[in-house]
Amino acid sequence: MIRTVEFAPHASAPVLAAYSYCEAVTGQQARNFAYGIRLLPTPKRRAMSALYAFSRRVDDIGDGVLAGEVKVARLEDTRALLTRVRDGAVDEDDTDPVAVALAHAAEVFPIPLDGLDELIDGVLMDVRGETYETWDDLKVYCRCVAGAIGRLSLGVFGTEPGARGAERAPEYADTLGLALQLTNILRDVREDAEGGRTYLPADDLAKFGCSAGFAGPVVPEGADFAGLVHFEVRRARALFAEGYRLLPMLDRRSGACVAAMAGIYRRLLDRIEREPEAVLRGRVSLPGREKAYVAVRGLSGLDTRHVSRRTLRRRA
Repeated sequence: MIRTVEFAPHASAPVLAAYSYCEAVTGQQARNFAYGIRLLPTPKRRAMSALYAFSRRVDDIGDGVLAGEVKVARLEDTRALLTRVRDGAVDEDDTDPVAVALAHAAEVFPIPLDGLDELIDGVLMDVRGETYETWDDLKVYCRCVAGAIGRLSLGVFGTEPGARGAERAPEYADTLGLALQLTNILRDVREDAEGGRTYLPADDLAKFGCSAGFAGPVVPEGADFAGLVHFEVRRARALFAEGYRLLPMLDRRSGACVAAMAGIYRRLLDRIEREPEAVLRGRVSLPGREKAYVAVRGLSGLDTRHVSRRTLRRRA
């Protein structure tokens, strides 16, 4: 069982200022993530913002315009900073607010900081321009950049005392991260192609005649793009179904946070499934009112109750 922290521990003025910075970064840059973490109590919301701000820094290095060798150097500098956080070598008056906030969060919550090392490893894969022959190959990347975030988040959420099957919570958190990342890959297929990146497995692309890529708004001649998208959507849905088994193991507000974030991506997946070629014309997204509805639905516990009933039927 991963312990749950609900009370607001004492934090000094420099630490509170560092958290405020991380929350500002999250509010400005997190399109979907912010809807979920608003549902958390203050200590967890702050800790999740610190995780997001650090992760955002890593992602921004990978997505930036710097030369590859400069990106590698900066990522290794970020890894060195993470080592300082892990070793308790970041003081409250450190000039890096993200490091200060992350160090405090790691003192309060049992956050498996090695997951941030995995994130750096995944972004290094991007910098090297790695491609993936099979789904098993792509899963390695997805576990680094998304599954690890699920496990890090679980360190903040904790599990409910006596939750049945809680020993598998990290596995479900990891799987939910994979589901979100595969949805991201489908949404960004053209944007990634224009940036010279291909994430979908080469085996799948070949199966549906899509090996030529997706650098334009029109499906390549002879390609079954819709078939490819529907195939990947089914894979993502299976991952969501497995990962959602985490929900009954969490307290109400942590479960609401996860249900909100995952629910937004599931609705995004529905939209992609209905109109696969839309992802070739531009970024597919949900309007703010729909995201807000999903957040309210998560807070109501509907998704958690649905998963609990389904789990009980399986055991019956």
